Amino acid sequence: MTTFGQRLQTPSLASAQISGETAVTAVRQGGVLIYPTETLFAVGGDALNPAVGEQVQAIKARPEGKPLPVLLGAPEMLAMVTAWQSRDLQRLTNAFWPGPLSLLVPARPGLPAAIQDHAGWTCVRWTSHRDASWLSRQCGQPLIATSANRSGAPPAAVAEQLDPEMIRSVNGVWLGHSSPDGGLPSTLVRILSGGVLEVLRQGAVDSRALEGAGWVVRE
Repeated sequence: MTTFGQRLQTPSLASAQISGETAVTAVRQGGVLIYPTETLFAVGGDALNPAVGEQVQAIKARPEGKPLPVLLGAPEMLAMVTAWQSRDLQRLTNAFWPGPLSLLVPARPGLPAAIQDHAGWTCVRWTSHRDASWLSRQCGQPLIATSANRSGAPPAAVAEQLDPEMIRSVNGVWLGHSSPDGGLPSTLVRILSGGVLEVLRQGAVDSRALEGAGWVVRE
């Protein structure tokens, strides 16, 4: 890898690997990386940089209008993507964050189009993966964290499953210190009134866990 404005010229995983410090520099300079999360390997970068979101959408060949998920390295970063506050939001995040529960929340005005849908909602979670959390905190920014595969292709839980074409399309691969746990992706929910949660995508946090925390679950 030469500069973060260039893509890799080889699909080799070994040649694509970068250090944590280089990953931080890449994100700060608008690069797009593959990195580990608590569920799967993700592709992303600075979530507040519109050009990064556009690059990730192109790399994944993601359908237009499907927003890219946002990952937080610390809970106070939530205010960077939404101005919404409520007791239900606080109760839910206290119970399940950090962890693989993604929330659909109203996007803060001015967020890049790539991380919100046409109705102005954005998908966000506070990650429990120490490397992903560290990367976000070191950069001081939320990160785009969508699975590191082209739309319709299987995701990667181990580095050897990463698509060589995907590797070639990014500015580097940071494997971190611990691999993803694999298994299901994060569960996606939206908070409705009256203590009701609408489950928009089943995932690592099942409905029984949500009900056990006192929520009425609508699937």
